[in-house]
Amino acid sequence: MPFAALGLAPCLVRAVSEQGYRVPTPIQAAAIPAILGTRDVWACAQTGSGKTAAFALPLLHHCLTVSPTQPLPIRSLILVPTRELAAQIGEACRRYARYAPVPLKIVTVFGGVSINPQMMALRGGADVVVATPGRLLDLVARNALSLRAVASLVLDEADRLLDLGFDDELTHLLDLLPRERQNLLFSATFPPSVQGLAERLLHDPLRFEVPAITPQPTIQQRAIQVDAARRTQLLRHLFETHQWARALVFVATQYTTQHVAEKLRRAGLNAAPFHGELSQSARTTTLADFKAQKLQVVVATDVAARGLDIVQLPVVVNYDLPRSAVDYLHRIGRTGRAGAPGLAVSFISAENAAHFGLIEKRHTLKLPREIIEGFEPTVAATPTSPVRSEGGVKGRRKSKKDKLREAAEQSANAPSGFAWPPWVPPSS
Repeated sequence: MPFAALGLAPCLVRAVSEQGYRVPTPIQAAAIPAILGTRDVWACAQTGSGKTAAFALPLLHHCLTVSPTQPLPIRSLILVPTRELAAQIGEACRRYARYAPVPLKIVTVFGGVSINPQMMALRGGADVVVATPGRLLDLVARNALSLRAVASLVLDEADRLLDLGFDDELTHLLDLLPRERQNLLFSATFPPSVQGLAERLLHDPLRFEVPAITPQPTIQQRAIQVDAARRTQLLRHLFETHQWARALVFVATQYTTQHVAEKLRRAGLNAAPFHGELSQSARTTTLADFKAQKLQVVVATDVAARGLDIVQLPVVVNYDLPRSAVDYLHRIGRTGRAGAPGLAVSFISAENAAHFGLIEKRHTLKLPREIIEGFEPTVAATPTSPVRSEGGVKGRRKSKKDKLREAAEQSANAPSGFAWPPWVPPSS
């Protein structure tokens, strides 16, 4: 089925055709007609499945079918968990709408940068707003926009939205939206928290589930055994031996991004950390330099695992294993894109060997364990090896917001004259 058969406006079909889209992916073929028909949609779709076009194209089509007014009412609202994903979806929407007979106004807003330019951009309204929840609430509080006319709401990466602690922000935002609207929920996984959100958000939804993606055949996967204390040395050795041009290295914590990047810089590699606590300007600069091949290594937390499209990235390294088996595919999916060859390397230590076995079982993989000469492990893995936080199984650890809320609750019971610091919601 070609895109033209889905009922989209010809200008949208022309735009996606120029970008090399030949036929819709399964999630696009299923979701686009349903969204055009104004049905609620509940879709299980992972990064790389084409889900951005699946919801963006029909939303843009709806914008083209209504008469333009001044100021513009915000017709479509897309909520996402991270700044990078917001920027990427906003740019995709602009590409899809480039041939619209009437220019569509698409505004992207997120925290970590000055709010004033975003307030200016929202003057006169917008057809589509792509936002992180915290910054959107900041803008609402400043009367920079109204959500009363939103006809379609998209929650993209809903599992990540909840993982990052945006429950209260979502509840507040839903109260600001009109009761009669179209709701579209996209998520890679459906834990109980997402199930509960879907049940209270969606009305008679059409459900679609794209089978779990498997690693692309163009991605070579390697599992190298090494003691945890020697991973950085091994990483340097692999760079020197194989002359890697660039690599995206995933670690478990923000501290580790800084620590490993600094060690690599001392070894002569042009490396930079990437994590959620960096300023937006630093994050944007790091990604731009990496894409322009000015950086050899970016050491990142899982904030870089979803949504980032880095053309011709040759290598991804799991310095720490992901806590979730699903995130393993999201991580290695940063390489081998658009049919290009890619390499995904995982460091296996005694502490995480059992967890990597679970990842293999989940994805029906069985990778041979390699040992690099000079880096032979001195600690043997056992079936009962404990799973530690660096690459451990995803659990129920308290988030930063949980801890802050507990502090706020404690303040209510604190003795007279004692004050806990106030809880301030984040901007992204």
